[in-house]
Amino acid sequence: MKVYLDNNATTKVSKEVFESMLPFFNEDFGNPSSMHDEGFKIRKMVNSAKKDIAEVLNVDSKEIYFTSSGTEANNFALKGLAYANKTKSEIITTKIEHHSILHTCEFLETLGYTVHYLDVDQEGFVNLEQLKSLISDNTLVVSIILANNEIGTIQKIDEIKKICDLYSTYLHVDAVQALTHIPLDLKAMDVDLASFSGHKFNAPKGIGFLYVKDKTKIVSVMHGGQQENSLRSGTENVAYIKAISVALTSGIKRLDDYSSKLNFLSKYLLKRLDEDKVDYILNGPLIGENRLAGNLNLSFKNKDSMLLTYLLNKKGIYCSTGSACDTSTIEVSHVIKALNIPEDYSKAVLRVSMSLDTSKSDIDYFITCLIDSLKE
Repeated sequence: MKVYLDNNATTKVSKEVFESMLPFFNEDFGNPSSMHDEGFKIRKMVNSAKKDIAEVLNVDSKEIYFTSSGTEANNFALKGLAYANKTKSEIITTKIEHHSILHTCEFLETLGYTVHYLDVDQEGFVNLEQLKSLISDNTLVVSIILANNEIGTIQKIDEIKKICDLYSTYLHVDAVQALTHIPLDLKAMDVDLASFSGHKFNAPKGIGFLYVKDKTKIVSVMHGGQQENSLRSGTENVAYIKAISVALTSGIKRLDDYSSKLNFLSKYLLKRLDEDKVDYILNGPLIGENRLAGNLNLSFKNKDSMLLTYLLNKKGIYCSTGSACDTSTIEVSHVIKALNIPEDYSKAVLRVSMSLDTSKSDIDYFITCLIDSLKE
């Protein structure tokens, strides 16, 4: 039996999405920048895909810029702002960001920017009082991960936005793990920039996009042709652009079913652990509106993460110890460190992330195998 419980790392491409891509590999293969009928046809599709995405997010299609990934979108957001705005020299982010934000901030520090890293509480929520004390007229941007990829915490962006507005500071959200998993209305959120990645919601790896609110002062970090209104050069990945628009539209339609089913399975999994008297800690918020549905980050006392994932893998269960971008290290995740959980629970962390394909029998098999593995 095989059970895939690593959907926060990546999701499978749905049949609907896969089939939508196929014509753009060998039939409608034109370059959208070409000045002939084949090019015009492809340009029309690209523009239509942007409009579909913009409609879902309640923004203007001219505010959407396609990228190769969420990582590129995050780099584009912070570097593009930094290069375009030389009068402000401070950035605020958190200690639980994705590495594409943390490492970009480290790079910008080498260029003279001062970066402040906010603490979080034991559930992963940003320390708003600390934000109020650090933000100033010299703060260029506050960059916050909307829904954490490891512990599922959904930040209170409306409160963070109010603080940013007091100082005319840009607000960027890394929404990679959020799209199609929680309701998103970017106009209502009133953020200035937001990053997204398709492979988190059944589109292929290699496509993402950045939302940039109109009149946001930003410059290109990818130089070449004049694609994407001269802000993101490179011939558009046409088939994948079609894929991400279809995946988004489909995912939004399933959002209610997704949330209710995955929250049910999450509660069932924890109930089984409690019934079997497993010694564990749930990292992040309780299951509900403040946590991503289907995301469970579990710590086990005096155990080892790598051994647990190895033993589960042998039984056909695929989950992770944290972010898929950080599997080369055996150190405790920076996100788990930031929560200040007891040391004897910090070295055995499993992230279980489900999808609509996950069944109750999958969870039962996982629990059985987990309990066996904890005994070894």
